[in-house]
Amino acid sequence: MINRSMSQAAVTMGQLQSKMDVIGHNLSNVNTHGYKSKTSSFSSLLYQQMDNLSHYEGEANRLTHDGVRLGTGAKLGITNVDLSQGSLQNTGRALDVALLENNHLFGLQVHTENGMDIQYTRSGNFYLNQMDDGSMILTNSDGYPVMGIDGNEVRIENDFSDISIDKNGRVVVTRGEGQSVEAQLNVVEAVRPRTLESVGNNRFRLPDGVAANEVITDVVPQDIQLQSETLEASNVNISNQMTDMLMAQRAYQFNAKSISTSDQMMGLVNQLRS
Repeated sequence: MINRSMSQAAVTMGQLQSKMDVIGHNLSNVNTHGYKSKTSSFSSLLYQQMDNLSHYEGEANRLTHDGVRLGTGAKLGITNVDLSQGSLQNTGRALDVALLENNHLFGLQVHTENGMDIQYTRSGNFYLNQMDDGSMILTNSDGYPVMGIDGNEVRIENDFSDISIDKNGRVVVTRGEGQSVEAQLNVVEAVRPRTLESVGNNRFRLPDGVAANEVITDVVPQDIQLQSETLEASNVNISNQMTDMLMAQRAYQFNAKSISTSDQMMGLVNQLRS
């Protein structure tokens, strides 16, 4: 037999475990470049309002709530991503770039089993991959093409002596003694970052059924701010994560104790009946 308090505690413990999973994921990625920490928020499940007053004349001068609210526990309402900037680490590598504005993201072309999907990342460690026709495309560390401002992949002809990315996201190529801008990185701003769906490996996507213009807006090239030869570190704050983990553990212990106490009380009641 299980009573209401035990079911409330059991439901909440399961959700607290999910919160600790989020914290553990943050801590495990504290050294991952471009990783953005996640936070979780709780909300109440259904509750029942019990009116325990049979004589409303007795409400006079009452200061407390006129009823009892019995809930069915709490649930993990939403997991938010924090797109604020992490610390910057100089690498000296030409294709390492760090975004300097909060909520800005690079666009990627990711081929999935359902077709090409546009995904986003803050991780700016890019590479050049050679194609069959001899040209080079700019990719992220997983090999997915980085999007240019025209929505296509960034493709460079393979006869250059040097390549770099300037502070406005322009790909500058040196051929012979001359330099030219041959591509412009596509950078977007997440105006509703909590709507983004995490797909792993530092990438996000728009959830199905959500219009892109409600979540993402393009950043004009002159407003893009990058720092080349630099990578952005994770923005995980270890102190905050440890504090959150301790609070979640305390809440978990409290709910476990609630189940234990309820079980003991039910045992006492059964002894009285016998």
